[in-house]
This record gives sequence, structure tokens and C-alpha cells, in this order.
Amino acid sequence: MTTITSVDTIDVRFPTSRDLDGSDAMHPSPDYSAAYVILGTDRSDGIKGHGMTFTAGRGTELCVAAIHSLEGHVIGRTLESIRDDMAGFWRGLASDSQLRWLGPEKGIIHLATAAIVNAVWDLYAKAEGKPLWKLLVDMPPEQVVAAIDFRYITDVLTPSEALDMLRANVSTRALREAEMLKTGFPAYTTSAGWLGYSDEKLRELCRTGIAQGWTHFKQKVGANLATDIRRAEIIREEIGWQRTLMMDANQVWDVGEAVTNMRALARFKPLWIEEPTSPDDILGHRAIAEQIRPIGVATGEVCQNRVMFKQFFQAKAINYCQLDSCRLGGLNEVLAVLLMAAKFGVPVCPHAGGVGLCEYVQHISLFDYICVGASLEGRVLEYVDHLHEHFVDPVVIRNAHYIAPSAPGYSITMKPESLHDYDFNGGSVWAAGDLASHSPA
Repeated sequence: MTTITSVDTIDVRFPTSRDLDGSDAMHPSPDYSAAYVILGTDRSDGIKGHGMTFTAGRGTELCVAAIHSLEGHVIGRTLESIRDDMAGFWRGLASDSQLRWLGPEKGIIHLATAAIVNAVWDLYAKAEGKPLWKLLVDMPPEQVVAAIDFRYITDVLTPSEALDMLRANVSTRALREAEMLKTGFPAYTTSAGWLGYSDEKLRELCRTGIAQGWTHFKQKVGANLATDIRRAEIIREEIGWQRTLMMDANQVWDVGEAVTNMRALARFKPLWIEEPTSPDDILGHRAIAEQIRPIGVATGEVCQNRVMFKQFFQAKAINYCQLDSCRLGGLNEVLAVLLMAAKFGVPVCPHAGGVGLCEYVQHISLFDYICVGASLEGRVLEYVDHLHEHFVDPVVIRNAHYIAPSAPGYSITMKPESLHDYDFNGGSVWAAGDLASHSPA
């Protein structure tokens, strides 16, 4: 038996605002950050569960406080009791009778839920000696379905339907697993196209990306149309027309503005426009999608729960599902969205633009391909080349593919020295006190 004995949290922030890494139209100077969780246990081997939720700097302390508000749901629980009733555990955490008033299933409380839930899955995978994706792949379909809370989504997906979908792929999943172990999962790079980068740096990074084998590049747009056009011209000059370009407006446009701007940018043949308007505007996304075809519409990185994704799918409002591993309430809810996306035929291309998100989502996409979607058509996984050096088992990219991780766990364990140095409350990196996390930009 493994008993969870403690919940420790750290407000970890990285000063990415110094070089405008991660900059976009809505977030001009982010400090990539995390409300980080460590679940202590009574295990003699010292195994702990690690998890985090991604933030952009200020406000991380609120997520840390929310995690402590939820810690009573795990302290004193055994891993075995959670494992044997994963859906019940998740519902109890996501539906805390008092904290639910602050949500429900959205906002800071849901981010905190994700940090704890993902830490539990990390602990589970480590206890089994498997990387998380392999833990999921080896589960019988019944066990995967039993981890999902189907409340609010049975009008589009029932447990029996989900079970049938997973069972249909069992006979061929070994082939797909072997393929992933051999070649990895296809990826695209966002690292060249941050909005705050100069034209010269944009050119340089495009050339570097090509030399590294990248075939898919994403450009941040939304500063103003003239700038977007100039930068798109630079990117196409550098990557040519045989490579794929995607665009990301990070929620900055109104619906009509999105349509107008994307019609002007259509000559650059983007595969998709990501977050063209408010992430909560389902019908707005549908209107945009209908008016800018064949350009696709992608969204989901701040889609807050499975219910909203359900409605995006029902409304045919998105062409690419960009779920986030810790904006949703952790892996249990991610599994629900993967299955709904497969039912509606929408490819899942998870969001990974933030610290730790690449480490997380590689597991999600591997499981999705092997056991759920069973196709690579339209599927490409985001990669950003930032901050991986702070993780014990960082992602490995080879030939523009994520190489399947082999170390046990969810790949989210940070190095102790990074947790110490980048702790916002006393870490040496923040001693100067003069960066974006301290004061509004």
C-alpha cells in the first residue's frame, strides 16, 4: 500500500519575459511559471508524485493557495483506493461542495485540480514502473473508461460507446505502439514565431528550424495586420511553400475582425488559425470557421472543461482540438475529451506552449494515437524549445518527432536545483526583483 502523506507546493517562475520568449498578442511579456505540487508518500523507495499547472507569471500564488484548499482530498488516501475508483476520486476533487462555488470546473480551482490529479497519475505510473503513456496503453479498455467522469457528456458519449471505441482499436494497437517507439510522434515548432521577436531573429530561427528538420512552423499574429503580413512574408521566404505554416492570434480578435484578417492572410496558405477570438465564444468560432475555409480553426488551450469541448464539437466550431493537459482538470478529463474528439472526427493537437507542457502532452498524444484516434491524419504536436533543461526526464525531439519517453512517470519531475533557484519566494533568480512577474506590464 502507498499512502499519500503530504502535499508540498512551490511557486516556480522562469524569467522568459527577459527575451520575450512566449510572447504573443495577448501575452506580450510572460514569465513561464508553474504552481508545482509534490505528493509525499510513506514508500520506503522514496517515490513521490509530481505535478504542476502552467501559468504566465503573476497569479501563480493564487493557484498555489487553491492547491492547498484541495489537499484534504489526497492526504491520508492510499494510491490503491484512488486507482480503484479513479472517476469517483476525480469527481470528489472537481466537485468539492464548498470550492465548487468558485468554479464549477473552471478557473483557478480547476487549474489546482489538474496539478493534483496529474501528480496522482505521475505517482501511479512511477509505482508501476512505466511511463504514463505506456501505463494507459496497457490498461484494458474497461479501466480507462472507469477513470472518466461522464457527467454532463452522456448526450454525446456514453460509457458503453467509449468502451466500444477503445475495444475496436485493441487488435491493432501493438502495431501503432511499435511505430511510435521507432519513429515518434510528429511535431511542429512554435519557437521561431513569437510575436516579440525581431524580423532578423525570426529569419534566423526559421533557418535554424529548417536545418533541424522542422516541416511545420507556427507564427504568432494579432499585433496589427500590416505586421502580420510582413512577418508571414518573411516566414514564407525562409521556409518556402513545401512546408506548413500555422497561425495563432491568441484570442485577440473580434469575430468579424478575425474573418477580415484571415482573408487577408489566406494568401500565405496557413493550415489553421488558432484562437481567432474569445476562447468561450463557441458560435463565434463556428462563424469564423464557416467563412475562412479552407483555413481550419483550432482552439482549446484555455477551454476550461469537457462540457465546452462537447459543445465545440457539437457546433462544428473547430477543426483541430488543442486541449491543454492542465487547463482541463487533469488527465481524467483529458481522456474524456480525447474520446469525444475521436467520435466527432476532430484531430487532437494538444497545446504545449509553456513550461512542462511538452513533457506532459507527449504522453497524451501517444496514447491518443495508439488507443483512441488511431490515426495521424491532421495530427501534429506542438513543441517549444524552452526550459526543458529543468526536468529530470525532458522531452527528446528527433527529426521533428517526439521520441516516446521511457522513464517511469508523467515526465514532469523538475530538478531540485531548479525548484530551489526559481522559487518565486526566495529563489536566487528572483532576488533582483525587477522582472515582469513583480509588476504589471
